[in-house]
Amino acid sequence: MEATVRLYTLNYNEVKTYMWAAIFVACNLVLPQVFHLIPQGGIIFSPLSLVILVGAYKFGWKTGLLAAVLSPLVNHLLTGMPMWSVLPVMTMKLAVLAIVAGLAAQHFKTVSLPLLIGVVLVCKAIEALGELILTGGIAATIADFTIGWPGLLLQVIGGYLIIRYLLKQ
Repeated sequence: MEATVRLYTLNYNEVKTYMWAAIFVACNLVLPQVFHLIPQGGIIFSPLSLVILVGAYKFGWKTGLLAAVLSPLVNHLLTGMPMWSVLPVMTMKLAVLAIVAGLAAQHFKTVSLPLLIGVVLVCKAIEALGELILTGGIAATIADFTIGWPGLLLQVIGGYLIIRYLLKQ
């Protein structure tokens, strides 16, 4: 199940980069509110990650990175979530996802389920190391697998479907 899609590598000197990053930040304001209607929905499904994965994969790591840095900060300033103490780790995790997803898309120029599984697993490994450095523990990364496995599936399957079918333009 591999599909060739139109992928972009936008740069910081292009208006489209900021336009798409703003759209992804806006999506990351709305989507978590929907998932927070489910008890522990934010922890279980990690909705910010889905948007960052799709954005970085479709429009490049620079657009994804911009959205990854701004999304948790804007969310915190407007909604109080994520908590200030979690902000650095969450931002690091989203930044890693944006860079890995964007570089994978740029390199492979295609999307497939095995490729997205690889992207998510590589991200989790790098994130675990980053979290260990930032916090001295990897409890949240372990929770990503024990509690958040539906979110990982959502990233892979949902990301694949969105990239392949909804963003072919």
